[in-house]
Amino acid sequence: MPFKFIKVCFVLLLFTIACQKKVTVGEINVPPKTDTVKSDVSFYLTTADRSSTFQKQNVPLNFSSNISNQGFTIEVNENISFQTMEGFGYTLTGGSASLINSLDATIKENLLKELFSTDGSGIGISYIRVSLGASDLSFVPYTYDDISPDKMDLNLSSFTLDRERADLIPILKKITEINPQIKILASPWSAPLWMKTNGSFVGGKLKPEYYGVYADYFVRYIQAMKSEGIVIDAITPQNEPLHPGNNPSMLMLAAEQAEFIKNNLGPAFSSAGITAKIIIYDHNADRPDYPISILNDPEAKKYIEGSAFHLYGGDITALSTVHSAHPDKGIYFTEQWVGGPGDFAGDLKWHVSNLIIGASRNWSQNVLEWNLAADSEYKPHTAGGCTNCLGALTIGSNVTRNVSYYIIAHASKFVRPGSLRIESTNSASIQNVAFKTPEGKIVLIVLNSGNASQNFSVKFRGKAFSSTLAAGSVATFYW
Repeated sequence: MPFKFIKVCFVLLLFTIACQKKVTVGEINVPPKTDTVKSDVSFYLTTADRSSTFQKQNVPLNFSSNISNQGFTIEVNENISFQTMEGFGYTLTGGSASLINSLDATIKENLLKELFSTDGSGIGISYIRVSLGASDLSFVPYTYDDISPDKMDLNLSSFTLDRERADLIPILKKITEINPQIKILASPWSAPLWMKTNGSFVGGKLKPEYYGVYADYFVRYIQAMKSEGIVIDAITPQNEPLHPGNNPSMLMLAAEQAEFIKNNLGPAFSSAGITAKIIIYDHNADRPDYPISILNDPEAKKYIEGSAFHLYGGDITALSTVHSAHPDKGIYFTEQWVGGPGDFAGDLKWHVSNLIIGASRNWSQNVLEWNLAADSEYKPHTAGGCTNCLGALTIGSNVTRNVSYYIIAHASKFVRPGSLRIESTNSASIQNVAFKTPEGKIVLIVLNSGNASQNFSVKFRGKAFSSTLAAGSVATFYW
């Protein structure tokens, strides 16, 4: 056998082996091409043991009219619809903005695209909350009109957004470039100290004589942000109005909030042509009487878009209680933390059950997790602020994605603004919620809240497919 022929055969053999494994181009490993199975349904999975974290599954899920019964059947009915969804996301605290803005320019750009891009390449966050002034996850407490508490600034001549120009405003501008339709809700943790009864960032009330100027403060804020190219879609008059022990914080009772809205904030918005929504309460589900009492006042109600909730107290069904009392007004879910270091499996199950599924099934038009980013020591935070709030991202020498990243991703990537929640049969162990997107696609989010793997079927338009979820796993099905 000629040597030249042997050499050619040897080269061909090496080439065949390389093709069967992977091809290396420079320093980039290119995996071999694999055939994607034919499937009617896309399927993304997060498991309790983290063996899969929001990963698309390459399994065939095809509708059939001859499928045998596979455990519980989820019947999705697009002919029965409920609320229109506005979005899913996080609170972009001042601390979150600072940490993200500190990243290398390329890493920052790629991360923001991953979070906010709507082209399918990322998780498509569509709704964020920001603090109007400092929150307890800022470096220090501040407002936008900080003068000596013993002075007055009735014309708001000292009003400035300068504290936000280093980090928050630049990050918001980048976000709105990536997603111009992003909805932004702003919530104050405290009024300027000179407007408060105790002259302190912690606690105190808004003095009645400053109700009018505080309404002007909101107007000035919305106008100032608009001049930066940032549109504020909605505000709440006060974050956690029944929790005056945070730093910053301010007590605002229901009767006081009603008075402020009907006599000051609502008329000020109308006079200035402000179209931002006014959303009341912004606190726990254990006090549905708070928003109901305000909405019972017709003069306040005419300025109000809806009521916002957290779930550090009470039950998520309280959102339906408020909806039933005032079905013409919206319901919003605006905050829930994950306490660090966290329990991935337990946190995944609780948050998906109560928020992604629970809040949506109880009429909420959005779902927001608390705090987009923190460092490895849960900083920054104010003195007396939250000392163990785990961000969706931990930012240090690298970026780590934590449990609330995946919780929100299972909804935000697929349930685009304008989607309708539609009917789906639910059970205690195979919990689920379904949506129909503006493009006519169906999204079904399913949680196995039981302690063992479960088979189930999904029925739609007379046909069905079957699937299996391990205990504590979450799946998003999309067709």
